[in-house]
Amino acid sequence: MEKLLLDGNFFEGSIPSSLSSLKGLEALDVSNNNLSGGIPEFLVKFGALKYLNLSFNDFEGAVPSEGVNYQGNDFKALVYEFMENGSLEDWLHPFIGMNEPETARNLNFFQRVSVAIDVAHALEYLHHLCEEPIIHCDLKPSNILLDEEMVGHISDFGLAKILSADKLNYSANQSSSLGLRGTIGYAPPEYGLGSELSTKGDVYSYGILLLEMFTGKRPTHDMFEEGFSIHNFVMAALPERITEIIDPILLQERSRHRTPGNITFSDRHLQHLNSIFEIGLACSAESLSERLDTSDVVSKLCSIRDKLLRPTHYSHERQTLNAAQSTGI
Repeated sequence: MEKLLLDGNFFEGSIPSSLSSLKGLEALDVSNNNLSGGIPEFLVKFGALKYLNLSFNDFEGAVPSEGVNYQGNDFKALVYEFMENGSLEDWLHPFIGMNEPETARNLNFFQRVSVAIDVAHALEYLHHLCEEPIIHCDLKPSNILLDEEMVGHISDFGLAKILSADKLNYSANQSSSLGLRGTIGYAPPEYGLGSELSTKGDVYSYGILLLEMFTGKRPTHDMFEEGFSIHNFVMAALPERITEIIDPILLQERSRHRTPGNITFSDRHLQHLNSIFEIGLACSAESLSERLDTSDVVSKLCSIRDKLLRPTHYSHERQTLNAAQSTGI
């Protein structure tokens, strides 16, 4: 008997021998086939995941799946590799228990940059590197899972759509989502107007996600109403008032780590954060034509990461001095 995670709860169950290669705990994504749309919902997820696995088995960022287990029409479930560090939602907006320190689950600046790149790489793969483009349609923090090494993976393909005319192509309005295209706050405005699904819709959701990751504010925060959005919030603050919109956790990190060259968060990182916010704004532009392509997002974010990893002038001098002292010079 194995420990299984089923709808948020642990159960005892058996894993078929064909899936014996799975490591650690497994997680099941179960479709309720007693409800209208149960079978299509399963086919949406299975179709997308099977297509992903056939297209690029070694890709790690798109989905943390390892196999599928189903029998008959009464019970259908997808089996995923268990993600030890939960979802990005858990880290951006942690629930603080009475006996839990406030800093128990906080992502530092570089970790956020790394996860943002992981998600961008995954979207680039879905949009450009599959044989046929796949639109996720529901990108948000709770659908980004973090593994043991804090690598981000996109999950939950229940609303996914494969852009192909000659392959199985269940879309959002055919699933048990009752036609909802994404989640309020993250879904692009054109979907609310009945526009066709597109990769640019995923880019919009990614832009909102990126802004949330570095402001610490959900797009559904009470302050965002009557036409004032997280997009407007960030745009109004750049570049002079950037410290006013940063996640307070990052500001605390900045005050604790004042050593130049520190890889967490320091004054020199503010210019890079400004660039990150600009990427988020470009992705979440109202006009589709103004939104960045996922390949451009990956390139820009990787450039920022490389600059963050590059030693500062102070750091180089410090290393030279230490080496001289150790040799007695």
